[in-house]
Amino acid sequence: MKPIIAIMGRPNVGKSTLFNRITHTRTALVDNLPGVTRDRQYADATWDDVEFTLVDTGGFIEKDADGFAQQIRFQIDQAIEDADVILLVLDGKTGVSPYDKDMIDLLRSGGRPTFYAVNKIDGVEQELNLYDFYRLGIDKLYPVSAEHGYGVPDFLDDLTADLSKLFSTSSSDKAGEIIKIAVVGKPNSGKSSLINRILGKARVLVSDTPGTTRDSIDSLCKINKKPYLLIDTAGIRRKGRVAKKLEKFSILKALKSLERCDVALVIIDANEGITEQDIKVAGYAFERKCGLILLLNKWDLVKKETNTVKKYYEQLKMEAKYLNFAPAMTISAKTGLRVPKIFHLVDEVYDQFVTRIGTGTLNKIVEQAIRKTQPSLHRGKRIKFYYATQTSSKPPTFVCFSNYPDGIHFSYKRYLINQIREQAGLDKSPLRMIFRKRQGR
Repeated sequence: MKPIIAIMGRPNVGKSTLFNRITHTRTALVDNLPGVTRDRQYADATWDDVEFTLVDTGGFIEKDADGFAQQIRFQIDQAIEDADVILLVLDGKTGVSPYDKDMIDLLRSGGRPTFYAVNKIDGVEQELNLYDFYRLGIDKLYPVSAEHGYGVPDFLDDLTADLSKLFSTSSSDKAGEIIKIAVVGKPNSGKSSLINRILGKARVLVSDTPGTTRDSIDSLCKINKKPYLLIDTAGIRRKGRVAKKLEKFSILKALKSLERCDVALVIIDANEGITEQDIKVAGYAFERKCGLILLLNKWDLVKKETNTVKKYYEQLKMEAKYLNFAPAMTISAKTGLRVPKIFHLVDEVYDQFVTRIGTGTLNKIVEQAIRKTQPSLHRGKRIKFYYATQTSSKPPTFVCFSNYPDGIHFSYKRYLINQIREQAGLDKSPLRMIFRKRQGR
């Protein structure tokens, strides 16, 4: 595992802006409103060939009118527990706050190596603002501007030099490939509850209020000795209901989480029934070509009748015919019903998601399919297929060369994909097929 560095500090000191600068991303939500970052946010970063994982956290407030303040404090304690190194960000414009001393006392009791950065120092002339912070008993302060980049390279030089001394970053010690799982769905469908059930403790915020999760949150775990990265995401609402700026950001982040995951767990509130928005959320995952598992959550609340499960599955198949490859299962995050079985499905989907088929085998499948059912004519001319090859996995992607690639009907493309599914045993993964004209023809 890469060293984990947690960014701490009171609200609005610029933690998220610094996070975004170091990771070269716009991952963390940034806004002038204090308290925007409620949960932890992970991203990988590299400096001078030293790799590490950075964690953005909620602002440290001991007493506040915000009902989430106590939970934010819990998140900070959790981040300290997970972190190898702490980066405390202080505000060079407003100066020392009583909260800063509280935070420093908390960090000193934690025993983690700690770096102290004074943010909002835009140049040498503003470094005089550092002197006030030395009375907190800190030996080394780093003047930085998260917004403009001043001082950040010098800080990262010292940080990575210490990381190289403290941690072995040799590739020989790296663990096996981690399966990345995004948990997506409508607000309040039970996404965070499911992750907490899997992890066995409250690692992400859970509230009856829809929209509690603003940021996408990453949690590392091992199930049956295999590593997984769980990505909790903000609930994806209908566009008409997305009014607040932060809500829009959260939806964009949820969609981006789908782009970086291997398998998406689409959580559906079975007690509410399968809705149009549930199908849309699943469609977002399908468009991003990640593996898909549909989980009908809150099954403990559903009134059971004869063939209740069958009726739900049939409705899924009818309303999302293009997702017939995606396995579905009823669960209850609250009671734990069938939750352990999710990872058996994840492993099956992932194994197919990374599958590669030999060119010889693939061409035999395609040739047999063509002999079985010929494509329709294109402008009175016969469509010919020369050969096919798999160009990539995640998902399995095939390129088929033809004399008239633009003349191949989408229904025949679907037919070829289904033949590959059936013959190659890829019934649980999305597949891509691309038709191209053979060069020189």
